[in-house]
Amino acid sequence: MHIRWFVFSAIILSVLVISGGCTSTKPPSTVQPVSGTLQQTPSGQQPVQPAVSSETLTLAVDSLSQGASLPDVYTCKGAGDSPPVSWSGIPSEAKSLVLIVDDPDAPAGTFTHWLVYNIPPESGELLQGQPFLKVLSNDAQQGESSTGSRGYYPPCPPMGSTHRYIFRLYAVDMDITQPTADRASIDWALTGHTIARTEFTTTFGR
Repeated sequence: MHIRWFVFSAIILSVLVISGGCTSTKPPSTVQPVSGTLQQTPSGQQPVQPAVSSETLTLAVDSLSQGASLPDVYTCKGAGDSPPVSWSGIPSEAKSLVLIVDDPDAPAGTFTHWLVYNIPPESGELLQGQPFLKVLSNDAQQGESSTGSRGYYPPCPPMGSTHRYIFRLYAVDMDITQPTADRASIDWALTGHTIARTEFTTTFGR
């Protein structure tokens, strides 16, 4: 009787050990995003661009220094002109550039003020006061701001506040062909095609 009970207990113990070993306590491995692709974000948020090499790519806005305030002429307090933007150090394999200007401090979430794509890298700059056209004189194309209108939408934060306005430049390995040119479609087009990127931060308050 004691022998049977010992054998039965041993079998039960073996089953428990085996079944317990099927559940690993090791955390699942994390899949790292491939450089140049967009990471997934919750619905309704802008995709997050990963860090991409920008050792030589530089961006300048007018003659401003990083973090400087935008002059009134480029805002709703002045003429509302688009500011002059220039760049250098474009990778040789870049076929086009994309410029996106965002306000990450907008009350309703990130607000896109300007979206320009298929910029010829060799053009070197976008002059002040670009018109509200789909195709600019250097063959670059303008997309839609968060208002749904084409071209540059001047910064105009709520009274009593100061916001950041971030100019981001992307070097891309292709020309972008999209049926629409809003922020979501351009972000999608950048997926897997961003060679390098850089950014320049300005501010403006009222």
